Amino acid sequence: MKTVEDLRRLREELKSQMRVRHEGGTRIIVGMGTCGIAAGAREVMTAVLDEIAKRKLEDVVVRQTGCIGMCEKEVLLDVVRPGEPRITYGKVKPEHVPLIIAEHVVNGRIVEDLVVGKIIE
Repeated sequence: MKTVEDLRRLREELKSQMRVRHEGGTRIIVGMGTCGIAAGAREVMTAVLDEIAKRKLEDVVVRQTGCIGMCEKEVLLDVVRPGEPRITYGKVKPEHVPLIIAEHVVNGRIVEDLVVGKIIE
């Protein structure tokens, strides 16, 4: 980067990428209420972030939320792909994360064995 114009171009490119991430990409939401943390949500969150970084997935936004209300099903992880129902996975362990990312986030195939809820938004 040598000029102010180079800096402006980079800024616009990054803004464009951020818009895609927040408007049209896939969202992963991890329940991080007290019950989720006690069940291992921190480790699941770390596994999600590691898997996304390993796969270099740029169109995925990871968020955390508080109590989802199904404490007995913790750790809860939601996947929301554009134009598809919101899928809630329950009793998620760090070792489940690569499967959920590969099958559902990347390939659009729901991992039925772990599903505890489906919300049509």
